[in-house]
Amino acid sequence: MQASTLSILVLYYSRHGATRQLAELIGQGIDSVAGCEARLRTVPAVSTVAEATEPAIPAEGAPYVELRDLEECAALALGSPTRFGNMAAAMKYFWDGTTSQWLAGALAGKPACVFTSTGSLHGGQESTLLSMMLPLLHHGMLLVGLPYTEAELMTTSSGGTPYGASHWAGVNGNHPISAETRTLTIALGRRLAQTAVKLQKT
Repeated sequence: MQASTLSILVLYYSRHGATRQLAELIGQGIDSVAGCEARLRTVPAVSTVAEATEPAIPAEGAPYVELRDLEECAALALGSPTRFGNMAAAMKYFWDGTTSQWLAGALAGKPACVFTSTGSLHGGQESTLLSMMLPLLHHGMLLVGLPYTEAELMTTSSGGTPYGASHWAGVNGNHPISAETRTLTIALGRRLAQTAVKLQKT
């Protein structure tokens, strides 16, 4: 990455792969903007069993996020599957450990967006997106959504909201991402990157 390139963090948690696919599409949108580069990162799973641990390096997918990724990024896309209308515990656990970055204002003024996948069609897509916005607002981030100028918001039947990109993955994650959702997710990544570029110029 060149010194002048803006690093945009795409931070996600995924159990069955659907949220990871959305993260990769967000990354495509980011990479389509000149001077921007997506940095995909994930978080380790957590368990109600305190002794459970994850390997130091994930078996597949993006590396685990480090707190310095937050400090170095020019913008952030945050994604999680829904858990009873809320972000997954693994993602919440990560954000609970970002007090030092909050005290330092490391994310204040940076743009951010959110995305999710759900097992059921009415399984809390919008409430999950809103739940992910809460820590971002506390960190002082500037939220970027999907405006209705994106025509696919009016035609999609499996996800997509003005709050962020979403996908109905099915209980077993076997519903493919629709053409509309693909377009909207890439558009969200592109809009996030474009906003980051504009903010760098102010």
